[in-house]
Amino acid sequence: MAKQTSVFKRVWQLVNLVGGVTTLYLMVIRPWHLKWGAARDEVDRLLPGDDLIPDPKINATHAIMINAPIERVWPWIAQIGQGRGGFYSYEAIENAMGLDIHNADRVLPEFQNPQVGEKMPFAEGFAVPYAIVDAPRTLVVHGDTRAGSVTMPGLRPGDYAAMLWGWHLAAIDDHTTRLVERWQADYGSGLMNTLIYRLFMEPGAFVMQRKMLLGIKHRAEKSVATGETHGPSDPVTSN
Repeated sequence: MAKQTSVFKRVWQLVNLVGGVTTLYLMVIRPWHLKWGAARDEVDRLLPGDDLIPDPKINATHAIMINAPIERVWPWIAQIGQGRGGFYSYEAIENAMGLDIHNADRVLPEFQNPQVGEKMPFAEGFAVPYAIVDAPRTLVVHGDTRAGSVTMPGLRPGDYAAMLWGWHLAAIDDHTTRLVERWQADYGSGLMNTLIYRLFMEPGAFVMQRKMLLGIKHRAEKSVATGETHGPSDPVTSN
């Protein structure tokens, strides 16, 4: 009897722990990371491309202030992608997943002119079309498996996934730029999808996206501070 009581007590403690952690995440951590760095008006603002996923199940808006003019920030965004400038995030994590990402520390002239209809490569065999390109202010990629514009490895028959990722620049003055990043996703209903996207993909994406914003800020500000000029002969390095 005493043994059964002990087991029940431990199970009850585990249930309370899981419930407490879940409540903390849903009530505190999730609202924070979904709008990291962004002001209320930036979170609520309609941005170019928002109409592409009318009712997203995930809608994250992040922002950062960059002490560099807009023309110094845009080139880093224009060249985002696997086999290009990389994603300026945690390269080791990306490559542990087999994505073969290498973050550039210089502007790559050959990747400065993305066009609507072309695709941003994310990994070998996975790329998402450019939906909006308005240099030097807006870059948006969007894909939807239902439209055939993107394919998702491992997607179950009858399921679907749609994603939108946008970078929006605004010149505060001649020396300062505000970068707002928005990530939206929609997917098929069901408990398994909810668990995968909400508990794994959503927080995981935030960790990588936050690092990306900091990476763009670092590179743009460094180019201003050092007076760097960008040319095809400059070496590519990765962090």
